[in-house]
Amino acid sequence: QVQLVESGGGLVHAGDSLTLSCAASRRTSDSDQVGWFRQAPGNVNEFVAGITWTGIISNYADSVKGRFTISRDSAKNMVYLQMNGLTPDDTAVYYCAYRPVLVNRWDYWGQGTQVTVSS
Repeated sequence: QVQLVESGGGLVHAGDSLTLSCAASRRTSDSDQVGWFRQAPGNVNEFVAGITWTGIISNYADSVKGRFTISRDSAKNMVYLQMNGLTPDDTAVYYCAYRPVLVNRWDYWGQGTQVTVSS
């Protein structure tokens, strides 16, 4: 079992930056992946970005490329999402998820953190 706790959400203005944090209770393998997803009201859950504990980054969603950066601090079991140039379209609940390499599916999810971007 892996518990995930997100933090860092809030209300910001368009053009602002925000950094989300995800704290994982444990790691089962350095090849496991931690990902950020987001879901806006009425929309499907959207994959934003993912990273392994060794630092391999998966593709970013096209909608965030060049603006968002995922990173990790493996020593602290922390993953971050730096979000720059926020727009109202980025408004969503952001979730941290964990994919154990041996299972290869997003098995664990955090409770989510709300990001609201005003115009």
